[in-house]
Amino acid sequence: MADIDHGFAARKLLRGAASATLATVTEGQPFASLVTHAVLPDLTILLLLSDLSEHTRHLKAEPRCALLVQGLAEEANPQTAPRLSVTGLAELAPDGLKPRFLARHPYAALYADFGDFHLWRIRPAAGLLVAGFARATRLRQAELRPDPAAVTALAQAEAGILDHVNSDHADALAAIATGLLGRPAGDWRMTGVDPDGCDLAAGDCTAYLPWPAPVSDSAGVRMGLVQATREGRARLAA
Repeated sequence: MADIDHGFAARKLLRGAASATLATVTEGQPFASLVTHAVLPDLTILLLLSDLSEHTRHLKAEPRCALLVQGLAEEANPQTAPRLSVTGLAELAPDGLKPRFLARHPYAALYADFGDFHLWRIRPAAGLLVAGFARATRLRQAELRPDPAAVTALAQAEAGILDHVNSDHADALAAIATGLLGRPAGDWRMTGVDPDGCDLAAGDCTAYLPWPAPVSDSAGVRMGLVQATREGRARLAA
């Protein structure tokens, strides 16, 4: 297993999960709750939290926290499911990041502007990836986070990529979403891109497409989309 990119595997789990378990602490007592999250290209985690919730009150008093995401189990035993725990410090995030969260969770637009809701962010400091039963790998921050140069390059190219793909390749996105990712038919659009994959959305339905390997520029994105389109169309034709 020495050739496995554990950082990439961990990031795919984090980016692709629709929800997570947030662990906070108050007066020495641990507390866990369900949250929805979005992930920025640099792996910063965004949470849209209500001031009325228990976990928000905890974070205001003690910002140290952890987040757990889980994939699908390989067998009947839930312990065969891949999962990732990340630790970090939570802090309030600027409202300018809210569109990124809403792109991952469009339905949250119904309450995102309520007075008690605020955007928080967590920059992962370390992680524990469990790829299945008895397969655990500890990841330092440098091992967990994506290549900064790739993050910068794709951030600069993102607007052009989204415009081109959504304007000229709607049929390819539909094949990827329905054929490859198993999502329902709809007006699928790309809403974000990062070194590990891209976000797709059709109404309130969203999906994350991971690349076969991390990419560093728009050419890598193109190759990933071409491969995914071929696979999606092949499955639809089968």
